[in-house]
Amino acid sequence: MASQPEGEVTPAQAGLLFILGRQDGILMGEAGAALDLGPAGISGLVDRSAAAKLVERRADREDGRAWRVWLTPKGRSALAQAKAAAAEVNAALTQGFTSAEIDVVARWLTSIQDKFPRSPEE
Repeated sequence: MASQPEGEVTPAQAGLLFILGRQDGILMGEAGAALDLGPAGISGLVDRSAAAKLVERRADREDGRAWRVWLTPKGRSALAQAKAAAAEVNAALTQGFTSAEIDVVARWLTSIQDKFPRSPEE
């Protein structure tokens, strides 16, 4: 995805769009946790994505200190393109492997995340 033409979303932005595609209007902290980003990381990502008009940030109705992130129409279009690009990449990556082999790789990658979690100060 990083090799996409200029003007397309970055891999980090695509990750945010995927999260919002599952739960639009998510709290920024929840989006950060889902992407394994700390407060500064998710804030910067949302700022860049909002500047690109992919998302908008709105104050939470119940807690004015909290912010929620919503997809814009441009963000929905970019999400559809990112899903298509991800499907192409996944098809190329898994070509020639059995489902059992892919399951082993997925289990191994998950074990790395479990064994080496992100430190809280990041």
